[in-house]
Amino acid sequence: MTDLTTSTPGDEVRAAAPGRADHGSGPGDRAGHENRTGHEDRDRRAAGERSPGNREWSLDELAEAYAYPTGLPSEGPGSAWLRANMVSTLDGAAQHDGRSQPISCAADMRIFGTLRALADVVIAGAETVRQEGYRPARAREAFAARRAAAGQGPAPAVAVVSGSLDLDFSLPLFTEPLVPTLVVTGSGAPADRIAAAREAGAEVVIAGEGARVDPARAVRELADRGLRRQLTEGGPRLLGQFVAAGVLDELCLTLSPMLTAGDAQRIAGGPGVAVPERFTLASLLEEDGFLFGRYRR
Repeated sequence: MTDLTTSTPGDEVRAAAPGRADHGSGPGDRAGHENRTGHEDRDRRAAGERSPGNREWSLDELAEAYAYPTGLPSEGPGSAWLRANMVSTLDGAAQHDGRSQPISCAADMRIFGTLRALADVVIAGAETVRQEGYRPARAREAFAARRAAAGQGPAPAVAVVSGSLDLDFSLPLFTEPLVPTLVVTGSGAPADRIAAAREAGAEVVIAGEGARVDPARAVRELADRGLRRQLTEGGPRLLGQFVAAGVLDELCLTLSPMLTAGDAQRIAGGPGVAVPERFTLASLLEEDGFLFGRYRR
């Protein structure tokens, strides 16, 4: 994995191509070089080998790179930090055949696991929970000391956002978690579904009037329960709601070097915002052609 992060404008090209120099080669020389290196890279991938200079970062290194900000207020506005973790293909698809796994890779899954291990709570929409087959977050020995030092339990809680509570409460996500799963819903959710959630052992969080969940209120309600390091994994509809509400602090985006065509969703759906909000690139990593960007508001 290569660190492409730069500290000053104009360093991007040097960081993205370490060790490269212009020796005055003509277009034909460059084309021949690209063809040779392209075939070599394909041969290495087929053999399960890494390209030269492309190393795998350790979990400790990733934990440092993706650490949550320190010094957040203990309560009130700004006490929570909401980051999203999404993957997108080159042509903007956030999934293939309804799932993100086909456009992911091993490095993406390592970062996925690291982000979960750093969070107090993982927030997901009901449709994503159903399509991706969510299970309880597990305790990971590699992060145990880090979580203990931060005052965190062995694993993050999972919070499922659903206005209707049309969920299967017999699934392990609700019946076998290390930390009780939360369901975030509106005050108008069906009473029998609220009762079913509680009977399964879930904690019900009311964060909206009627059947609608207010994204900003959901962030506050979770923070009030001590769940301040927040991670949302989407899906696109939920992320779009967080974006529209102006509560997303950070986007961890994997750019997959794949093309899918079709009509797959983008990483954020729903109505557009009136004025596009610009985020700042905080870091950029690369492995096997995948780019892992971290953008902050």
